[in-house]
Amino acid sequence: MAVLTEAHGRVLVIRLDRDEKRNAMDHAMTLGLDAAMNRLEDEDQWWCGVLTGNGRAFSAGSDLADHARNSTERGGPYGVVRRERRKPLIAAVDGLAYGGGFEMVLACDLVVASRRARFALPEVKRGLLALYGGVFRGARALPLNLAREMALTGDPIDAERAHALGLVNRLCDDGAALELALEMAERICANSPVAVRESLHVINHSIETSDALAWKLSTEAAARVRASADSREGVDAFLGKRPPRWTGR
Repeated sequence: MAVLTEAHGRVLVIRLDRDEKRNAMDHAMTLGLDAAMNRLEDEDQWWCGVLTGNGRAFSAGSDLADHARNSTERGGPYGVVRRERRKPLIAAVDGLAYGGGFEMVLACDLVVASRRARFALPEVKRGLLALYGGVFRGARALPLNLAREMALTGDPIDAERAHALGLVNRLCDDGAALELALEMAERICANSPVAVRESLHVINHSIETSDALAWKLSTEAAARVRASADSREGVDAFLGKRPPRWTGR
């Protein structure tokens, strides 16, 4: 299976396990992650979740070679990005989190990252748009001008800078992100699960009420980008492992 789960007391650890593709998300992984997130939300024994990636990456985002629908009714993109959650979800990042991978990180409530972690929205390099919340969630999690820089250049930032600017809650040595995330999850689970869920609901719902316009704008912009020749060229160039030849149309 490409998505694994394991129990750590009251904490459900969810692992993306497709290292040969840097945990790039295809349809099967989306269904697996959706099922794991359903377990976290629906089963009373879990009070907190940790999302991580096995191998070299947290996730490289969407698998551009897979054309199946990477969205679910309950969780939206990848089964997690637009999910309504009551239980905390911690991202444990020990490698790159690019594109949709970074957007999954931004959909989590807390972030633990190792020093080798990198975060990026490289969609513009492929003639695409970061349509899974990366553009506007990035602008909330980071200083506005840095969020603009990431969205417009596609260049990554390292974990130390992300930590200094508040995106990353805890910074750790390489290979220790999951361990530190579990420590944080256990501290959360030492508290009343009712009080934790309601606190998280107030914080997240106050933000989500302003997200409707942002999702609408993202959807409209993504449609214009997808209709462009540049979008087709960007994907073809990526799959063909060659530089893109942009036309601006």
